[in-house]
Amino acid sequence: MSEKHSHQKKQGGRKKPTPTAGPSIWVQLAAAFAVFLVLSLGYGYVRQYMGEKAEEVPLSQIAGDIQAGKISSLTVSGDKITAVYLDDSEKTSRKESESALVQTFSDYGLSSEKLAAVKIEIKDEGGVRFWALTLLPILIPILFLFGVIWYLSRQVRGSGMQAFTFGRSMARLVNPEDEVQKVTFADVAGAKEAKSELLEIVDFLKNPKKFIQIGARIPKGVLLMGAPGTGKTLLARAVAGEAGVPFFSISGSEFVEMFVGVGASRVRDLFQTAKKAAPSIIFVDEIDAVGRVRGTGVGGGNDEREQTLNQILVEMDGFEPNEKVIVMAASNRPDVLDPALLRPGRFDRRVTIDLPDRKDREEILKVHARSKPLGPDVKLPVIAERTPGFSGADLSSLMNEGAILAAREDRKEITQYDLIRSIEKVMLGPERKSHVLNKKEKEITAYHEAGHALVASVLPYADPVHKISIISRGRAAGYTLKLPLEDRKMQSRKEFLDDIAVSLGGYIAEKMVFEDVTTGASNDLQVLTALARDMVTRYGMSEKMGAMVFEAGQGRTMFGSGVDGSEQSQEVAAEIDAEVKKIISGAHKKAEAVLTKYRGALDAIAQKLVEVETLERPEFETILIAHGITPKKKEDIEHQPLA
Repeated sequence: MSEKHSHQKKQGGRKKPTPTAGPSIWVQLAAAFAVFLVLSLGYGYVRQYMGEKAEEVPLSQIAGDIQAGKISSLTVSGDKITAVYLDDSEKTSRKESESALVQTFSDYGLSSEKLAAVKIEIKDEGGVRFWALTLLPILIPILFLFGVIWYLSRQVRGSGMQAFTFGRSMARLVNPEDEVQKVTFADVAGAKEAKSELLEIVDFLKNPKKFIQIGARIPKGVLLMGAPGTGKTLLARAVAGEAGVPFFSISGSEFVEMFVGVGASRVRDLFQTAKKAAPSIIFVDEIDAVGRVRGTGVGGGNDEREQTLNQILVEMDGFEPNEKVIVMAASNRPDVLDPALLRPGRFDRRVTIDLPDRKDREEILKVHARSKPLGPDVKLPVIAERTPGFSGADLSSLMNEGAILAAREDRKEITQYDLIRSIEKVMLGPERKSHVLNKKEKEITAYHEAGHALVASVLPYADPVHKISIISRGRAAGYTLKLPLEDRKMQSRKEFLDDIAVSLGGYIAEKMVFEDVTTGASNDLQVLTALARDMVTRYGMSEKMGAMVFEAGQGRTMFGSGVDGSEQSQEVAAEIDAEVKKIISGAHKKAEAVLTKYRGALDAIAQKLVEVETLERPEFETILIAHGITPKKKEDIEHQPLA
């Protein structure tokens, strides 16, 4: 596993933004009034546009113009008269609705001969335009009011009926025919043992008769356990994709609501939906949200979570056992799950997904590099060697950060340098170019990181140093990157003791050179103190306390016994504190002896850091060799005796 020693400074926290409420009924009414006003103005404009643009004149003027021979034709529609003049202009007028046209003009002294010389057309009042102009002023306000009433009643009805839909499952369905969301084992690199275990589930879903005929029963529940980012959800989706069956996914926290019984109702609805689509897979992510040990009193007396868990237990292996619905769940805290969940017949198959080793990391990098143009200098095996302890999610982020760095510099291909920089960005955060140290702080940081690096290079069981930098990244003002020469699954007592000494290297270097200490060593002290206490209380690595465990894992709930606390007497606690202090004191003397003996190398490394700010492994080893220190090689690690 990789380790980082950082020169830290405190940073203030940020408040999370509070969610805002939805629009009130008054806001909705104001919006409705605005819509009504816009419609009214629009109707007025349309009516004005549809209306006649001809000039309206008195009827006596129309009669006089006919008498003078200026009008060529008349159009009569109801009580409206439209006169077309010889120059094609139009003028309108109105007559009495009950009087005849001839009688009206004769009253104005127009002779019948002059009227007969004009072409007269009589139109019946009616048609779409007539009825639209007549009815729209009445219908539009009525329709608008009905629309507002319907909208408001729908809002109220939706709020009132929402309580009745709480019991429905909110599971997301991934259809096997959806090629966009489909995931197969080809998309999952590494995790060979986990995939071989899950292949049996795929085989059963594809060909259940083979198992049923021989009397075999496939496990009803599969629990995926592993650290965050190791690919538990991805593996579950790959099982559904390989088998070609519907995949229902839901989070454990989505079962529980403020109403009593909602969680159990959602569990029933989820299983009913999955049974209708059988064969199918139900995937519950973070099942420890509802599957914790019952009877601990956690939750303020509300047993809604326990009711939800009880319903899950019944659905998985109750009076109506399901034969073609497989339940998969993921958790990175399997130690807090209720024993009833883990018994045979429920989650009786447990698949552990470990962090990938070097070969698996290389395969994962190849998967995430499929859609990315890589330069000719990219060597994924080198990247895999420099990323011990990275999960699949970390490696995905690494490749993405490399692509972002290349795009930021307007390049079309990702280079090896981009990926190397991405490793540090994922581990420590981005470079803080605006955080410029003054001359004194820069010198202190250089000696601090040089102290870490020198102690790690001299002590036999410490990991070799790959890079030293005093460029700020994230919250660290500087860092020393130590990487093992090969992946390890176990660590010995001697390795822990050397790690504690390395963590003290920066603190001792500051005190030795400047006769003072700074806050930069705060994180180092926290890490080494926690490690020393774990050696005494959890790993049985104390000579005085012996092979005993005095403290359970932090935050663990042990099968209904409630949250854990201190289980030893005050006398034993005092002895534990004394042993922790003894381990740290011994490591302090060891690191101090190294720095005193190789003070010249310490000064040389620090001065070089002040000059160039970053030292890679070849440059660092050149300084070590110049001061009589032999750099570590892989052969030295392989021939070390077991502690």
